[in-house]
Amino acid sequence: MDLNFTAEELEFRSGIRQWVAENLPKDISDKVHQAQRLSRDDLQRWAKILGKKGWLGWGWPQAFGGPGWSAVQKHLFEEECALAGAPRVVPFGPVMVAPVIMAFGSPEQHKRFLPGIASGEVWWSQGYSEPGAGSDLAGLKTRAERRGDKYIVNGQKTWTTLGQYGEWIFCLVRTSTEGKPQTGISFLLIDMKSPGITVRPIIMLDGEHEVNEVFFDNVEVPAENLIGEENKGWTYAKHLLSHERTNIADVNRAKRELERLKRIAKAEGLWDDQRFRDQIALLEVDVVALEMMVLRVLSAEKSGKNSLDVAGLLKIRGSEIQQRYTELMMLAGGPATRAYVHEAMEAGWQGDHVGAAHSASLASHYFNYRKTTIYGGSNEVQRNIVAQTVLGS
Repeated sequence: MDLNFTAEELEFRSGIRQWVAENLPKDISDKVHQAQRLSRDDLQRWAKILGKKGWLGWGWPQAFGGPGWSAVQKHLFEEECALAGAPRVVPFGPVMVAPVIMAFGSPEQHKRFLPGIASGEVWWSQGYSEPGAGSDLAGLKTRAERRGDKYIVNGQKTWTTLGQYGEWIFCLVRTSTEGKPQTGISFLLIDMKSPGITVRPIIMLDGEHEVNEVFFDNVEVPAENLIGEENKGWTYAKHLLSHERTNIADVNRAKRELERLKRIAKAEGLWDDQRFRDQIALLEVDVVALEMMVLRVLSAEKSGKNSLDVAGLLKIRGSEIQQRYTELMMLAGGPATRAYVHEAMEAGWQGDHVGAAHSASLASHYFNYRKTTIYGGSNEVQRNIVAQTVLGS
């Protein structure tokens, strides 16, 4: 296989790089490069800029309003955005639920939901995990009972990322208790303004409000918001999770953060420490290996061959790399690392008065990234899946 980019692909990359340089707001890219908190406005502003260009759904086919890019072009777009300091697009709408709606939704659902996702106007959330059903998602208990032309939903979701901003939420709900647990699950789209929905914040170790609990108390959902067939939601969920796990790998962000790690090491005087440089080199080898795995998949897609089912592999390696670079940044920052004091940072004085600005948010990110090997299907479960699907054992 040929892992080199063609002349046309390199020209495409150059065009993307120029467009991003001209359209990415500097205040947002500065925050990303300095690992500062991104507000809803920051995330939504960049999403709408991409939406106006028709690129928020950069992975969408032209039939649904996307650019129709090849797998390689999508990879190059993601890489150029990451290296330029663009925020990571909140994936729940354009990357996760949109492909499910395209593949299994009705024409009416296409017309109703996809335009708002493509423009960045509508904020979507994900309702999968529950207090007793995370990696073992088939154990979910949130119930949807069909009554005429609507469903009545009762139950609870948890770890709902940025759910405090959500306008719509896609949920897995139990519509039957007969047979295997997977066979009684359905996929519903729910308006979060519906009466009976309560969003309660979960404050994390770093003091940030990123995840939430979502409660459903006799919430009425029109039956027309059911995706596909009742009790077939597990099939649709697996389709979505393959997108989520590949997205979690995020090799392009890893490349950007690797360069940030090097800058921190140099600023803290650790670049001349051979042992520490060895650790950076080992991490860089892992990042390059992850990129090669991604390029192998892209090469297979480009040639029309069936690639290995490597979504789980990408998730495992990508999430471990994310944890490793936050650990090395903490080690490099040393005593200057501390909890992220948002008000102080936003006031512009913390880095100048009590230590290096690049160290101010390192503890926050270290704590936050402990989650990466758990969400999207824990790495332990992913290894079992890889053993079954790839190794055949």
